[in-house]
Amino acid sequence: MSTLNKWLIRTCFIVWMALLYLYLKTPPFNFLVLNTFLAYIPIELSFHISIGKPKNALLFWLITLTWLLFYPNTPYLLTDLFHLSLLEPYGTNGLLRLDNIMWLKFSLLLISTLFSTLLGLWGLERVAKAISERLRIHHTIFKHILIIGLSFVTSIGIFIGRFLRIHTIYLILTPELFIRPLLNMWSKNALIFIGLLTIIQLVFFYTLKLIINSQPVSKKTIEK
Repeated sequence: MSTLNKWLIRTCFIVWMALLYLYLKTPPFNFLVLNTFLAYIPIELSFHISIGKPKNALLFWLITLTWLLFYPNTPYLLTDLFHLSLLEPYGTNGLLRLDNIMWLKFSLLLISTLFSTLLGLWGLERVAKAISERLRIHHTIFKHILIIGLSFVTSIGIFIGRFLRIHTIYLILTPELFIRPLLNMWSKNALIFIGLLTIIQLVFFYTLKLIINSQPVSKKTIEK
């Protein structure tokens, strides 16, 4: 990604979060401002991770670890879509309501979710490639295993944030307070949730890869 595009993304996020703050100051959708900001942090960090960058190994692993700690905040936005039920979308007749305010809030939540998730997945591949290069393991299979592993760890992070209500910043500041909840969170339902969220992330990731890697259709093909 070019430097221009990175600054374009930064500008879009700043403007978008300002708009969200101005419009969603009060509950129940004011959470979207903070969650969008937290989703942006790993995207920004991924801009500073690439093959051979940073050159200093300690700095590379420090930034990568910080990225991993914050990255679950990005696909976490997918679970925020459940808050759409607060809009009471269905009328007494059982049909969707045609309410402008409702559809505006729907649009705000969906734009934040999709924009952040897609950019986050771009960063996921970028980080995976950088890790592979740093470890000098150039097999394609290793990169895919790494993508799956990072997605699984991310799903664990989403579970922690959604059900244990432990935010990334708390894990960094006071990790000792959350060791017991983290150890006791494992159950059949937790594993199913983590598995499903991992599958969702991988479906998004490989669909995006398929689109990016698709060759443009030739003129002859179109004419046929």
